[in-house]
Amino acid sequence: MTDAGHMTEPAARRTSAWVLLLHTVTLKQARGWVPVLLAIAAGRGLGDGPTTVVALVVGTTLLSLLGAALTWWRFGYADGETAIVVTRGLVSRSVRTVPIDRIRGVEVEAPALHRVFGLVRVRIDAAAGGTGGTDEELLVDGVTRAEGDRLRARLHARRAVPGPTADGEPAAAEPAEEEFTRFDVRWLRYAPLVGTYLAVPLAGVAALLRVLDEVPDRWMPELGSPDLPGTSVLLLFGLAAALVLVAGSVGACAVVNWRFRLVRRGGSLIAVRGLVTRRHTELEIDRIRGWTVSQGLGMRLARAARATALVTGLGDAARRGQLLPLGPRREAWALAARLVEDPGELRAHPPAARRRSVLRADYPGLLVLLAGAVLTWTVGWWWVLVGGLVLTVLGVPLGLARYAALGHGVGPTSFAVRAGWLVREHTVLQRRAVVGWQVRQTFVQRQAGLVTVLACVGAGQGGYAAHDMAADEAAGFARAASGAWAGTLQPTDGR
Repeated sequence: MTDAGHMTEPAARRTSAWVLLLHTVTLKQARGWVPVLLAIAAGRGLGDGPTTVVALVVGTTLLSLLGAALTWWRFGYADGETAIVVTRGLVSRSVRTVPIDRIRGVEVEAPALHRVFGLVRVRIDAAAGGTGGTDEELLVDGVTRAEGDRLRARLHARRAVPGPTADGEPAAAEPAEEEFTRFDVRWLRYAPLVGTYLAVPLAGVAALLRVLDEVPDRWMPELGSPDLPGTSVLLLFGLAAALVLVAGSVGACAVVNWRFRLVRRGGSLIAVRGLVTRRHTELEIDRIRGWTVSQGLGMRLARAARATALVTGLGDAARRGQLLPLGPRREAWALAARLVEDPGELRAHPPAARRRSVLRADYPGLLVLLAGAVLTWTVGWWWVLVGGLVLTVLGVPLGLARYAALGHGVGPTSFAVRAGWLVREHTVLQRRAVVGWQVRQTFVQRQAGLVTVLACVGAGQGGYAAHDMAADEAAGFARAASGAWAGTLQPTDGR
């Protein structure tokens, strides 16, 4: 990618002129100036009457329109034969060039207000070293739907249209569209088990609590009193909060995943979803290096899961790489295994890992128990001792659950690691995905003969670890998972 201030600019396309109105309405370019205008109004002693309000609204709107017009005038993009070029800037001009063969993914978004004007925005991920500090390499905001689809198809075209063969026979047509999965409305019942979908209703419950603070004290129930009506009000409020959480999470899941559909078209996976913001995400199958099936605690009890593809060079992979946002565990597993072969049954970690997991879970309880013993002897605070005893007892099943989540396995073409108690993640990676290995060993692990082996990859989180495996298995696991070059991998000796 090239950034330059003095370069010959290619013939560029402009975004739609409707984007001027869109950015003016949303104050995109003028948002940072609103506090300044308010400060100027306050400094000049302007009142809070309708004239001041109208003046501020008109001034902000004009400022937003001016910023939108300058941005639109000085922004252009051009998709050539081998690269896409984006030019921007008023005083300091910038030309950014990204080779088409470096593009990892293209997403076409259509937020609600964009759809009013018939516009979309195109996000482009490329392995070209972004410098803007944002997830997307390039963003083309405010093109028509037809232009967005054309640009997406153009950027994903890696080869020319097939022509006739040498003997004059026509070339084989591209494979027909194959549906992998689609979201079933019955899967919405899993939404209250996912923390992401609970964020919006939790905000609603917080708003209800703020409203409750404004209720006069004479209408508030007295806790601890035998007043049945007051207790009933409190119970009704708790029931209302629970209903808000359940209904809100279901609604949030439905809005985000409305009409979710995952299909394979040629060499690409295409996911379409969303009610308010309609998203069209396209991923190259050749760049998928593995997958992760994740399950929260509640999801495991309900046999639900989420599946995510691990794609090289993809920004915001947790959202844009989703294969199944939410659904039955068997559906997520079958879908993911179609992309990268599951290596099979995982190998359990040694008993030393179980002991270490239980001790780590019991550390807080043991500290409180020790403090409680001292406080009971000195000042009679026996309840601290009881609390420490309870935490210590609860730490045992917690440690066992953490140990039960550990595992690793190797197959002919892929390997797997698993970890996590609150959110369990089972990750499968292709052998070719590994670019390096790292062995970590703490002092306690050295005494127990354990290590943590990290597979470094150029996709997803960048590294996936097998925690607390036997130290003498590390080299064999790395060699089987990636090749003979990793056979000399050994833990450090601590010196």
